[in-house]
Amino acid sequence: MARFDFIAAYIMANRKNGAIYVGSAADLPVRIGQHKAGVGARFTAKYQCFTLVWFERFDSMSAAAQMERRLKRWKRAWKIELIERTNKHWLDLSAELF
Repeated sequence: MARFDFIAAYIMANRKNGAIYVGSAADLPVRIGQHKAGVGARFTAKYQCFTLVWFERFDSMSAAAQMERRLKRWKRAWKIELIERTNKHWLDLSAELF
């Protein structure tokens, strides 16, 4: 059952300008741990998207899910621009969660 400790929309990638995965989570640190263990989603496991490159916190899961849906409709170039606005070198931001 979700704890709603760290509600966020997020983007995972396998390398700079590589495969991109967009998601939302009620407890982002737990969800990122699942992705890194290869059990978070088939896409992230298949394309080895284990690097958290962008996230935004929200007060409610519905707001995070709405942002996820919005991001999934964005063009790839817009997603890359969003990532590079705050994480120019596509560093793994998961250390900031703990």
